[in-house]
Amino acid sequence: MARMIERHVCHDGFNDTVLDALSLVASHCHREREPIVYEPGLIFVVQGEKTGFIDDRVIRYGAGHYLVQAIPLPFECETDGSADAPLLGAALRIAPELLAELAGAVNPGEAAPRDATAEDALPMAAVPLDGAIGEALERLLDCLEDPAAARALGQARIREVIFEALRGPQGHLLRQLLQSQGAYARIGGAIDLLRAEYASPLSVSALAGRAHMSVSSFHAHFKQLTRISPLQYQKRIRLLKARDLLLQNAANVSGAASAVGYQSASQFSREYKRYFGVAPTHDHGLGVDTADESLAS
Repeated sequence: MARMIERHVCHDGFNDTVLDALSLVASHCHREREPIVYEPGLIFVVQGEKTGFIDDRVIRYGAGHYLVQAIPLPFECETDGSADAPLLGAALRIAPELLAELAGAVNPGEAAPRDATAEDALPMAAVPLDGAIGEALERLLDCLEDPAAARALGQARIREVIFEALRGPQGHLLRQLLQSQGAYARIGGAIDLLRAEYASPLSVSALAGRAHMSVSSFHAHFKQLTRISPLQYQKRIRLLKARDLLLQNAANVSGAASAVGYQSASQFSREYKRYFGVAPTHDHGLGVDTADESLAS
């Protein structure tokens, strides 16, 4: 699989493929720990290693593992790759309607035993890439070698990979998103709103009302799931969006601050430096590939 992926990557970061939901990942250098956020999906690593940090939790997903990302969750990530042994992998975005359709075919009693850990309720976990899902991923990557196969079979093979993830030991993280009456799905809905309207002032009480929860219950469940408060979540999303604008030279510092909802450029600069370790002027116009910071964000 590493050889197949390497043949189809053009640059470090996330590389688009002929299949919209599938990206290929590469890094020919070591990337220090940095804040990022991924969209819901599966991140497969076939060579090299990534390490995620959420508060005091460390998640290693190296060669032969994949990351189940059920909810967009800001965290910090370190990438271990080199010119001689680059990190290579694949990322598969999961459309909510496809997830719902496939989950309906999975009887929980037929799924793999739940991988219960102290972090079991968190929407991110690393899983071994073996058995049926490894074979399904290899068949999906085979499509990239044959344009006709990609057109005819690509979507079916994407479905197969997601289906096997639903049947895997962390499939319950994905299935919980579909339980609209549960706290997990309601917090997921609030996160969707925070991401869609990150530049708007949103109060915790308004978010709690949209989730049909009391403020105290909403705050407690949100922090249990994400390890941060709702307002901290919004701040991190704002700063990540602002960094994209600066790196792409799409705005200057004051313009980026305003675009993501800051009223004060000086407050924005202070919080940016605290989060990223550098001033926003350092990142402005660098043109760094930001594809590794988001999965279709």
